[in-house]
Order: sequence, then C-alpha cells, then structure tokens
Amino acid sequence: MPNYRRAYVEISNICNLQCHFCPEVERQKQVMTAEQFATLAPQIAPLVDEVCLHLMGEPLNHPELASIIDICTRARLPINLTTNGVLLTGSRKDLLLSPILRQVNISVHSFEANFPTREVDPYLERILSFADEAEKVRPDLYINLRLWDLKVGDEPAPSNQRIRAILEDRYKVDLSPAAINIKRRKQARLRGRLSAHFDSRFVWPSPALPKRSEQGFCHGLSSHFGIHANGTVVPCCLDKEAVINLGNSFTQPLNDILGSDRAERIRSGFQLGVLREELCQKCPFIARFDKKAKKLHAAAPV
Repeated sequence: MPNYRRAYVEISNICNLQCHFCPEVERQKQVMTAEQFATLAPQIAPLVDEVCLHLMGEPLNHPELASIIDICTRARLPINLTTNGVLLTGSRKDLLLSPILRQVNISVHSFEANFPTREVDPYLERILSFADEAEKVRPDLYINLRLWDLKVGDEPAPSNQRIRAILEDRYKVDLSPAAINIKRRKQARLRGRLSAHFDSRFVWPSPALPKRSEQGFCHGLSSHFGIHANGTVVPCCLDKEAVINLGNSFTQPLNDILGSDRAERIRSGFQLGVLREELCQKCPFIARFDKKAKKLHAAAPV
C-alpha cells in the first residue's frame, strides 16, 4: 500500500454557499463530530503528509473546528484547508493561524458565483488582511487565492476581473488572462508564501454522464483518498456522492479498507491505464491525464 500525499476528510458536507460550478450534495446533510474525527486521525497520520479538511462542505462552518485542529496538532497531522472565505472572521481567523496549518486555500472565485451584484472589495480586503497578519505571525503558512474560472476563449466574470485588478495593484504583478498559461504554471506568487492559483472549471463525475472510456489514469488511491462525513472511504476526492464505497472508517480499520481487494483492483488498474469502475469511466476530469494513460496502457503487459 502506498504512502499518500493527502487524505481528504470531509468534516462537514454542509456549505454556506451554493456555487453554480459546484454540484449540490445529494447525500444526507451531515457533520463529522470531533469525537469521530479523533478515531480517524491516529490512523491517517502514519499514511499521509497532510490532511485536507474538505471534500464537500465549508470547514469554517464546523462547530467543533477548534477541537479538530487540536486533534490534528496532537496527532502531528498537518492541515491543508480549503474555504470560500466568507466566514473568515473573528476566532476562525485565529484558528487558521495555528501552527499545525500548512496551507490555506481560499476560493475567491466563489464570491461572484453567489453575490454577482455585490461589491467584492470588502470581501477581498478581509482576506488580504488575513494574509497580511499571517505573513507576520505565520510566515511559513502557504495561502492560495483560487481563481478557478479560466476557460479557453472566455474572459473571467466581472467580479473576478475586479479581484485580479486589486491583486495586480496591491502586489505589482500581471494576472491578466494573457499572462496566465495554466498548462505550464498555475500559480503566480504575490508576496512571501501568498499566491494566486489559477485553473479551469470542470465537470464533476456522475453516474448520469455518458461513458467516456475504459482507458485512463487517476491519482486516486496513489496520491490521495477521501473520507466522507459519515465515515465512508472513497478512492478519489471527486467522488462526492460516495458512488465507489470502499468501506466505513468508523466501523473498519482504515488500513484494511485501503488494502481491500476492490481498492487494490482500482489502484492497479490506474497504474495500467485501465479504469475499472463505472464512475471513473464516466469522469470528465480524467481527460487531463489522457497522455499519461495512453503511455501506461501501451506499456502494460498483454
């Protein structure tokens, strides 16, 4: 079984926003308790470099976030946290400056998707003030401002253009679409460990989509795995409805689940450029790895 780069642990599947590019969760709304998380942290820590407190949902909305961060501190489990930034105020801001936090990703493109008629300046200023404070007290903390709104031939949304303009003026950088080539480099450093991170939007995998191919590659179960709020383990961070249910980490040892026959079959398939699960065969995101998949498939023994 490999050592993983990260585990995506969904401490809540409830979000305070509903972005049009992020599909609504169809599962029962659920919050993983700090007590439940405490049973997982010691199992996860030896397997991964870091834990991402997100799969779906908004982690800053969790009522026991302070306890979860404390559990990670005791388990020596570095945190990579993704938030939309709307709740980045008061004590929550202080929590994200905890030493166990390794990286904070703020999806600033979510603002336009939910508040198209509101001024983005106050929202962004609150986030940049947090970044300024982090630079003073946690200069080792990576902060990524996500602008995942690029699409070939399309200009960014007006609000996101305003975000770019503010960042360009404040940090004296060029963030125009012409200056960003996500095929070569997705990040633009703003200052210290604060960066703007660019990517294109994508379609989430779904059983309702047409079959794309039986050939393909995914980093699932080699670089990462996911755990839903109800304990269900999935091979990939994009399996938002737990279609590929490998087992429940609240009732089974995590090592047993990740080493199960089904998990091994999925993992070995990816290494051969073969997609052995229906959801994977219908996943549009996997197209990003088509070149690698073709090489793996061509090199696979007959």
